Amino acid sequence: MTEGDFQLGPIAAGKRIVVAMSGGVDSSVVAALAVRTGAEVIGITLQLYDHGEATGRAGSCCAGRDIRDARAVCDRLGIAHYVFDHESAFRTAVIDDFADEYLAGRTPIPCIKCNMGPKFTDLFKLARDLGGDCLATGHYVRRVVGAHGAELHRAIDPARDQSYFLFATTTAQLDFLRFPLGNIAKPLVREIAGTLGLGVAMKPDSQDICFVPDGDYARLVKALRPEADTSGEIVDEAGRRLGRHRGLIHFTVGQRRGLEIGGTPEPLYVIRLEPALRRVVVGPRAALGVAAMRLTGLNFIGGDYAGPLSAKVRSLARPVPARLEGDRVAFETPEYGVAPGQAAVLYAGERVVGGGWIAETERAAALATA
Repeated sequence: MTEGDFQLGPIAAGKRIVVAMSGGVDSSVVAALAVRTGAEVIGITLQLYDHGEATGRAGSCCAGRDIRDARAVCDRLGIAHYVFDHESAFRTAVIDDFADEYLAGRTPIPCIKCNMGPKFTDLFKLARDLGGDCLATGHYVRRVVGAHGAELHRAIDPARDQSYFLFATTTAQLDFLRFPLGNIAKPLVREIAGTLGLGVAMKPDSQDICFVPDGDYARLVKALRPEADTSGEIVDEAGRRLGRHRGLIHFTVGQRRGLEIGGTPEPLYVIRLEPALRRVVVGPRAALGVAAMRLTGLNFIGGDYAGPLSAKVRSLARPVPARLEGDRVAFETPEYGVAPGQAAVLYAGERVVGGGWIAETERAAALATA
């Protein structure tokens, strides 16, 4: 396999590649591939949250034993490795925001906020301060140079594609970034790690919310914002009381489980959250259908695009046909599970055109009866 196969671009001897290393197999293999180019390689790791709490815990990222793993990989590859403490910035930009979003009745995506803040903004500055010619990461996306410059495309392996989490990447960042894993599948990444004798070859992937011990995000939010544990009513769309809940942080739009409401003629889902009234509003699945949504924080990358657009409203959802009308995105057919606070990412084929944060939705049922 050649340098070009791994999308490191025209970087070779006499150049310097800075690699963002989380301590996992993906970024470790990126560092190994960078070394193959003949360039000088430097690994950098951001310590993002409590090091002691994460020590020995599997599935963490950028803390605890992951920092030790990143250092061990760099030692084996014979490259420099630096660790920078960015715990305070991470808490403000990601963890506090995570708690506040739940209090506001929205469903946050901390991984995107992390990429927008500590991971890319801070790593970029560090990489440039170290004299890097590019910053390479272990994300499964492709950087393709088009007629208007660098473009962001989905990974070859759809099961690993992470383009949804990188919609907020700026054009300037994309010019400096390299994604060596976008053209290969995860099994090959582990195979390369094993062949090179890297101790992280079979290390489990990090969990989605890396800073939440045992995945109990509600406990974290309650610890940071005690008022989040306030109970309230569960009502139908007419305002009729059907039950009580233990706190809005336990619910998100589209959720069915955990409502503990019996005796209804059909299954009920969370339609919306009303934080001012501490109410969970429920209804039939048909009430979840969304005809359009309004986005905030719109970001576009890669210049002009051609052809129809599709929109992806959850990390595990498939892109569906949609039209962009200013800050409004209209679906060709009703879309379900569209939750304020989540990201909506726009694609032209395999290319990421941009995206934004879902602020409001327009119900398909309401439009049909209007």
